Amino acid sequence: MNIAYVIAAAASADIPDLVQLINGAYRSSPEQAGWTSEGHLLSGPRTDAAALQELITKPAATIFTYRDETQELKGCIFLQPQRGTLYLGLLAVQPAAQAAGIGKKLLAFAEVHAKRYACLSITITVLSARPELAAWYERHGFRATGHTQALPVEDRFGVANRELTLVEMRKELD
Repeated sequence: MNIAYVIAAAASADIPDLVQLINGAYRSSPEQAGWTSEGHLLSGPRTDAAALQELITKPAATIFTYRDETQELKGCIFLQPQRGTLYLGLLAVQPAAQAAGIGKKLLAFAEVHAKRYACLSITITVLSARPELAAWYERHGFRATGHTQALPVEDRFGVANRELTLVEMRKELD
């Protein structure tokens, strides 16, 4: 059976649901956490309405929503073309829907979107303390570039319980 879904640009009206989805995927409680949770590394919310509003109104950047056949928000992804590469962030899937292929569909959508903007690659950053997440991206063609940076100390992404490093990964497109 093929389940219908829609990937579409987010609007301001989607922000409350996006805040809930993203914070649930990245910071849910241990009993509700999916495999993408970073709650053991960072506390506090991953995002808020003001931050998402800023991303939605950023020139050439878009948050895309993934809704199932019931129109329930199941996933999202942030995409922004930057000098020949497409930056990918905020890939989030509702914890109860993880392992259903939604992340793969959002990555495939990102590749099509990148080609629309003549991008030759897709770039992401992943916490070095999340080797299982880096491995998931590697299985989808991403490779570490060797560039790293400290996670900003500001609490905009949550409060880290230790020093954290972001590893840049890139997928070259055909």
